[in-house]
Amino acid sequence: MKLYTRTGDSGQTGLFGGERVSKSCPRVIAYGEVDELNSALGVARTHTLWPELDTLLIRIQHELFDLGSHLATPPGTPSAEKLPALTNHLVSSLELEIDRSTAAVPALTAFILPSGSPLGAWLLYIRCVCRRAEREVVRLAEIEDVPVVAVTYLNRLSDLLFALGREANQRAEVPETQWQPGISGSGASADAKE
Repeated sequence: MKLYTRTGDSGQTGLFGGERVSKSCPRVIAYGEVDELNSALGVARTHTLWPELDTLLIRIQHELFDLGSHLATPPGTPSAEKLPALTNHLVSSLELEIDRSTAAVPALTAFILPSGSPLGAWLLYIRCVCRRAEREVVRLAEIEDVPVVAVTYLNRLSDLLFALGREANQRAEVPETQWQPGISGSGASADAKE
C-alpha cells in the first residue's frame, strides 16, 4: 500500500466512518491539534531522564490516540461504537500524577518563565500545545457532540505537563526563572519615546 493516496489533494479528508469533510472543519482541526500534542510528547521522550516518566508519557500517547479517534469519528456512526472507552478514570490517573509530581518540587511562590533544562523547557512548551488542543476541542464541543471527558482530560494534562516540567528542572538541578514584571524598566519607556 502506498503512503500517498491523492484523495486529499482537493482539500478534503475522510473521518472514521467514511464521511468526507474539509481539512479546515473544526473536527479535523481538533484532532489535528491532539495529534501535534502527541507528536510533541514523542519528542519529549527523546530527552527523558528517568524511566518512570517515559512509561507515563507512553501511556499518555496511547490515551491521546484514543481521544483523537473519538474526535475523528462523528457520533452516531457505526464506527463510533467500536472506539475505546474514554472514562473519568483517565482524568483521575492524571490527577494522581500531578499530586506526585507537585510533591517532588518546592511550592510555587511566583509565576515562572518556561525555561530550564532541555526536558523541563520542552515539557513546559508542550503544556502550551496542550492548551491549544484543548481550545480547539472546546470550540468543536460548542457545535458538535464531543465526549465530555475529552476537554477535562486535556485540561488536566496541561496541569500535569507544567508539574512535570518543574520536576524535570528540579531533577536536572536547573533553577527556575521567576517572572519579574516590568523588568525592561525605563528602557521600554525610552524606546517608546523615540
